[in-house]
Amino acid sequence: MGQKEKKNITRRDFVKKIGKGAAAVGLTSMVPRFVRPAIAAKRDYILIGRPNPSTGAIAGFGEPSPWIDMKAIDAINKEGGIYIKEYGKKVPIKMKMVDTESNPTKAGEVASRLILHDKVDLMLVLHTPLTVNPVSAMCERYKVPCICLINPAEAWLKGGPYKWSFLVFWYVDADSGNDIGFWDTLAQKTNKVVGGLWPNDEDGAVWADSFKKQLPPKGYKIVDPGRFPFGIQDWTSTINLFKQEKVEILHAMLIPPDWITCWRQMHQQGFIPKIVTIGKAILFPADVYALGGDLPNGLTTGMWWTPYHPFKSSLTGETAKDLCDAWSKETKKQWNASIGYGYAGFEIVANVLKRAQSVDKNKIREAIAETKMNTIVGPVKFNEQHVSETRLVMGQWVKGKKWPWEVEIIWNGHHPEVPRTAEVIFPLSKHK
Repeated sequence: MGQKEKKNITRRDFVKKIGKGAAAVGLTSMVPRFVRPAIAAKRDYILIGRPNPSTGAIAGFGEPSPWIDMKAIDAINKEGGIYIKEYGKKVPIKMKMVDTESNPTKAGEVASRLILHDKVDLMLVLHTPLTVNPVSAMCERYKVPCICLINPAEAWLKGGPYKWSFLVFWYVDADSGNDIGFWDTLAQKTNKVVGGLWPNDEDGAVWADSFKKQLPPKGYKIVDPGRFPFGIQDWTSTINLFKQEKVEILHAMLIPPDWITCWRQMHQQGFIPKIVTIGKAILFPADVYALGGDLPNGLTTGMWWTPYHPFKSSLTGETAKDLCDAWSKETKKQWNASIGYGYAGFEIVANVLKRAQSVDKNKIREAIAETKMNTIVGPVKFNEQHVSETRLVMGQWVKGKKWPWEVEIIWNGHHPEVPRTAEVIFPLSKHK
């Protein structure tokens, strides 16, 4: 499939593509309408649908679930749940999580089943266009309110316009601006030649467009080998091109398996830029460890949430650090950036249901649109595009004290409320 054709796939195209599968799992939609309220009335809880990439290429994103989900749910249900006027009592919330296997077609199918078979009252979905976009498409089709997080806004908006779905995350231009802001601090020490590894998916397309818009006016040259598919095993031609063009800054938006293969081959072939900034592939400790040896040392990535963020839970008052410490204590694992957003999703759910005072889907949708609150990831208020924008800082992986590799905050120009924690390692080649 060519780039132009792929970029033109819309939400309608997607739902048509899996429509037969949705029908196969959605036989309950054939129940007469007058029967459905009676079925719903028997349920003494509010059901949240949770498609999650528990396995597959982006499983690192979904790793904190269901631990973080249940922590938030327990806080919500601690005193009986949420008072809902039409029930005349407090009602607990429950969640049904289904693995999307990091596959967009599977994500759409499980979302359709959650809607048509399980009759969820509200959908909560996180983690990249591979998961969020197809789930949003199903919610739009079946008119189910949907709260989305951890999905770049431009990649999500290509499936719009939205009526039932709302997103909490940052815009790609802001993320690439975060990268460029950091690079600018070292610009006098580089030749400002940027090599881009942007694949043939929604993320790759929007990042390529964003950098091509922002970099040239600031005096940067872009070396772009073009869009490419997942699963490349030999990066030699790209490495040779970057060497030939004297690339000193590398940016990549790759899934973890592809970055591991690419970075190892770059080292084997003697190509180590002064600055390496990677999206998606090195956000989480498990993916960083998988690089092996000292290969993670000095790699940079935009960080959307850390223990250093100065925000608190609207449910319990816990800080970002409290949440990370609880995760590490109970799971024996290192914190990761998905923890905060997974928790914040349920903060929004609770706030919305308290204001809606109903499980009527239109009332829930209206309450989401009117949201104005503070969460563990910061303020949430949706704009006319149904996006509540969050901000980033720049992190760098270094050898750690408690964990083998830890993230330090090295630039906070777009989010000064988050403190810097270390000086930058530069140039990268001196630390290999």
